[in-house]
Amino acid sequence: QVQLVESGGGWVQAGGSLRLSCAASGRTFSSNAMAWFRQAPGKEREFVAATRWGNVYYADSVKGQFAISRDNAGNTLYLQMNNLKPEDTAVYYCAADKDYSGGDSIYSSRKYDYWGQGTQVTVSS
Repeated sequence: QVQLVESGGGWVQAGGSLRLSCAASGRTFSSNAMAWFRQAPGKEREFVAATRWGNVYYADSVKGQFAISRDNAGNTLYLQMNNLKPEDTAVYYCAADKDYSGGDSIYSSRKYDYWGQGTQVTVSS
């Protein structure tokens, strides 16, 4: 059974940093797209960052602020978040694609088949 488990969320003051982790189990995702999405209260889930085949992709709102990476085995995903702002407050979700290629855009939640339970990030001003 595939599981994605996020950790590393919490409360931080504006300007601070957090590092989220997502541990995948049940299969290998080293050649698959993995991503971070977030959902703020009252808003739709939105794309944050993704990585596939050594390439990285970011939402415009987090470019230069967040960095996505994965370990050598490819089954742990990270999101380094710097200079956090109150508008970054959200539940952050890890996601993984079951296929190696094709399908929906890497920026779309429809591409991803597996999702974690989410981790809360709260940034106070």
